[in-house]
Amino acid sequence: MKPSLRSRQEPRRVSNGVIIGAMLLSLCVLSIVKARYCATPFGKAEDQLQEQMNASIRMETEESPARTPGEGEEEEEDVSSTAPAVATPAAVATTTSGGGKDREWRTKPYARYHDPVAMAHVREYTLKPLPVGDAAPACTKNHSVPGFLFSNGGFSGNLYHDYTDVLVPLFISTHQFKGRVQFLLSGMKPWWVGKFTPFFRQLTRHDVIDVDNDQEVHCFPRIVVGATFHKDMGVDPRRSPGHVSVVDFKRALRRAFGLGREAASRGGATGAGMPRLLIISRRGSRRFLNEREMARAAAAAGFEVRMAEPDQHTDMATFARLVNSADVMVGVHGAGLTNMVFLPRGAVLIQVVPFGGLEWLTGVTFKDPAADMEVSYMDYNVRLEESSLIDQYPRNHQVLTDPYAVHKQGWDALKTAYLDKQNIRMDLDRFKATLQEAMSRLP
Repeated sequence: MKPSLRSRQEPRRVSNGVIIGAMLLSLCVLSIVKARYCATPFGKAEDQLQEQMNASIRMETEESPARTPGEGEEEEEDVSSTAPAVATPAAVATTTSGGGKDREWRTKPYARYHDPVAMAHVREYTLKPLPVGDAAPACTKNHSVPGFLFSNGGFSGNLYHDYTDVLVPLFISTHQFKGRVQFLLSGMKPWWVGKFTPFFRQLTRHDVIDVDNDQEVHCFPRIVVGATFHKDMGVDPRRSPGHVSVVDFKRALRRAFGLGREAASRGGATGAGMPRLLIISRRGSRRFLNEREMARAAAAAGFEVRMAEPDQHTDMATFARLVNSADVMVGVHGAGLTNMVFLPRGAVLIQVVPFGGLEWLTGVTFKDPAADMEVSYMDYNVRLEESSLIDQYPRNHQVLTDPYAVHKQGWDALKTAYLDKQNIRMDLDRFKATLQEAMSRLP
């Protein structure tokens, strides 16, 4: 069915006064819109940071490109009809009888729909209504279960975005099918699918189809396009089917990777030893410069210490078991902290916040989700004396004296100054005190 076209009418002549009035009214409307949706360069630093938090949070590692998550939600598009819905590498089509779409519609099936940087790496699909009587492509494979089309383009490959942009929205959108759903994946990276196949098995009984390269014409009774996004690393039970929460998501992960430990303890995994501390290492920026000394201090404080550095090549199941065995996990802000999803209930997460006024960034990415995950959260805010920046800039440099002024210069300036160039030498006395508090929080 052809989309309707909006007709244009010949404008009538009006007086100059009316034209001027209309222009003034338009300017007023634009001012209101700008005040509501655009960050001003002259507001308070805190207000501007809040705008940045909503529109330009980026979680980056050495292996992944820049990323700009914001807050918002896109509901999946449900294409249902009494006749088959057809999925091909270029389009999804359905007849208009029985409740299908009545117009052509384009979409990119990735949960961060509001992020133009991410969406530039996501393939666009067209939903085309087929009027009754028109010939649809002949089905070469018929399915009795719904199809679910999603993408692992965007910024997947960075662990934080794997969960925030793909896996959590996928869980929200498909857990209610109880395995009776066929995943159609666009932008398939075979290594990525292999990494998360145990989790997919919790949501579908069928192998994932590489929809971009599969040459079959798949026919479904129903197709859902794109996943629902609630919030970063989280689920809103009030809006999720069955009122599931992120705790249910974590439970599915435990089943997927065979994690038997549900609760942390001061007695450790066996209940008779020492609690385990896991230090998340980093290879590039934001690394601990005195990691060995930290480990010795933690051992003296009564912890069994493990250090590990996750990356793209880390075996997911093995690392999940390591994190699940920990009672306390500590690391500098970065994608590696996403492994908090494997921590047992009551465990403590210590996020080391780099110098530079980054509390707004570290809050939305890990602090806020921790409570819903039944994880006790602690900040360790790096002081200037603990930062390598003190050796890179004169003491009166703006990077050291006025971080909010650097923030006002935009994300690239902030990232360059405080994320790309900064390493941490922990104050061991402060670190010991932090560990003592973490110990006291354990069940």
